[in-house]
Amino acid sequence: MPDPCDGVLLIDKPPGPTSHDVVDRIRRHFRLRKVGHGGTLDPQATGLLVILIGRATRLSSLIMGADKVYEGVMTFGVITDSHDGDGTVLEERDPAGLNRDTLVEAMRRFQGDRMQTPPMVSAVKKDGVPLYKHARKGREVERAARLIHVYEFRMLDFAPPCVAFRLRCTKGAYVRSLCHELGMQMGCGAHLSQLRRTQSGDLIVENAVTMDRLLNGDLSDLTRRLISMSAFPSLR
Repeated sequence: MPDPCDGVLLIDKPPGPTSHDVVDRIRRHFRLRKVGHGGTLDPQATGLLVILIGRATRLSSLIMGADKVYEGVMTFGVITDSHDGDGTVLEERDPAGLNRDTLVEAMRRFQGDRMQTPPMVSAVKKDGVPLYKHARKGREVERAARLIHVYEFRMLDFAPPCVAFRLRCTKGAYVRSLCHELGMQMGCGAHLSQLRRTQSGDLIVENAVTMDRLLNGDLSDLTRRLISMSAFPSLR
């Protein structure tokens, strides 16, 4: 018989905590035995984090494999080692020559299949060790490139040195690496300064609950927010 706590919970993650932190807080607050997530967000990223509770942890591969939608901001003229605002600044360049039309066309050319190499400051493992641990020791290790697909990479606002964008892509895409690569193509460099995940498959952030609101409730509040596993036909 299904447990009332088996299901999928949509969280609107705030900046700061890791995805693991969010899972741990939910597990401890509601005294749940089995809690996981359907794809990480970097600590400073916000937006949709899919939490899997009880038997719904079986949905992990399905949720992780879904296409994703992000909205974010990239800052031109500053290159960091992690390709985002949390990293060490490696170089600063003048972005004054950035042209809106040229940038729009460059972003359009990112659409389609492309090979992407994970950044050194990432959780991808090499010989069982996360890349970021190698990076902390100043080591650069060989990484295998991965095939990703970009459906859409569109400018939302142009306010140099900051450019807002919308990205729709397959799983496993590093948004910050795309921003870095685009910046290098523009000649002035860039890094990802803000990121928000708005969608994973058919799941949208508008249906998510904030951590504060969730943790102010009890177990009955949690169960009312759960999406039943029956909503995912492939695993019925």
